Amino acid sequence: RGDLIVNMPSVDAGQYEHIPVLCDEAICQLNIRNGGRYVDGTFGKGGYASRILEEASCQLFAIDRDPMAFSEAMNLSERYGERFIPMQGCFGEMDSLLAKQGIAKVDAIVLDLGVSSLQLDDPSRGFSFRFDGPLDMRMGQDGPTAGDIVNSMAESDLADLIYTLGEERYSRRVSKAIVEARVNQPISSTNALAKIVREVVPYKKFGQGIDPATKTFQALRIYVNDELGELDRGLKAAERLLNPGGRLVIVAFHSLEDRRVKNFFNERQGKATGRSRYLPPGKDDYKRPSFSVITKRPVRPSAAELKQNPRARSARLRAAERTSAAPWSELN
Repeated sequence: RGDLIVNMPSVDAGQYEHIPVLCDEAICQLNIRNGGRYVDGTFGKGGYASRILEEASCQLFAIDRDPMAFSEAMNLSERYGERFIPMQGCFGEMDSLLAKQGIAKVDAIVLDLGVSSLQLDDPSRGFSFRFDGPLDMRMGQDGPTAGDIVNSMAESDLADLIYTLGEERYSRRVSKAIVEARVNQPISSTNALAKIVREVVPYKKFGQGIDPATKTFQALRIYVNDELGELDRGLKAAERLLNPGGRLVIVAFHSLEDRRVKNFFNERQGKATGRSRYLPPGKDDYKRPSFSVITKRPVRPSAAELKQNPRARSARLRAAERTSAAPWSELN
């Protein structure tokens, strides 16, 4: 999942079947058992969902904001019946989505962050510059497209966006080139945008390392889908949903996501992040830890998995277990 394929311009989509990243490791950490209730908050093509349902006689709630994901969901519904409950929506709202099903608590949640292969491999979705397609990038069907952003945002704001969300050191060059290009005609396709970026971002040789357009595409995708805001909401929703002893397992694909997950887990287990020990106690210092971190270091793909699935190369898995403490989001 994530932005992995965007970094691989020479790869044909047909070379890969859908392979869920770090699936064995995630299943192990989820601690699945008979009679349990579980949430796959990023259903995609159902790789994790299928494994969870095969692991035990349990109930799985599968969430995805992309309506196109649910053709595969119909297949799982036929196979697993009432044990499998698909729901369209954002995982940041998973507690309210499950409340509509009469469910207040679950035993584990898995999130496979970023963009799915279902989205990357469809040129009409505009996520990847491997194919020419409309500059869309929306995971759902609402809100402004990436094309709307690059054709309307002020140059300085666009530079900040590309720098912050894409970690692109040449963001000001890129934003200037975009603004100059759109004066002549709107930038409406993935190839057109990639060409503009490649002309101003230095690189040694095309095909070696990541494509120069990768970071700009990543930034726009994250912005269009509010992925970091969605992750923040999802972490808090998971804290509210999980039973004591329940597991939260998250697979991230770039540092922006992974850092957020790491900091959330550290904070919720009572380990202050970025706070001087010489300062007087803050209000959060009196809260009981709501999570206990299981993975002291992120779990990375094995050499065998990387050989089978190059898309896994940036993946990092973190897991934590819910304590009996009240959710911090509900405390003053």
